[in-house]
Order: sequence, then C-alpha cells, then structure tokens
Amino acid sequence: MKSVVFDLNIPREEWLKIYRGEAKDVFTISRDGKRVRFPAAILHKYVTHFGVTGVYEITFDDFGKFQTIVKLD
Repeated sequence: MKSVVFDLNIPREEWLKIYRGEAKDVFTISRDGKRVRFPAAILHKYVTHFGVTGVYEITFDDFGKFQTIVKLD
C-alpha cells in the first residue's frame, strides 16, 4: 500500500459546486510535491458548514485504487 499526505482548504462555496454536481474530482498537491486527484465523494464525512479543511492522508493499493482517507488534524 502507498499513501499521500496533503492539506486541503475547500471553502463552503467551492464545496457547493461539488454538491451540485458541477465538479466531481478534487485536485491538490501532496506535501511531497505529487499531483493528487481523487473523487470528492470520499470527503463527505469531513464536510462541515464551512467546507473541508485540514490535513489528510489517502491510502491506495499498488494499482492506484483508493483504500482509505484519514484526517490527520
């Protein structure tokens, strides 16, 4: 298994675009400089009234398939 750690700050207004179906994926840069793209749906349990913020770690298998996401802070 492999993992990436990254910071997110998706304000409420931006998250609403995802909620409305205008966007489906999140694009970000990991702390070690890798480009990361993943389905926004995996963040649903971390959404607050203010959007999604924090440090997260995504774990995926050797084929790049999503396994878990954990909020680190």
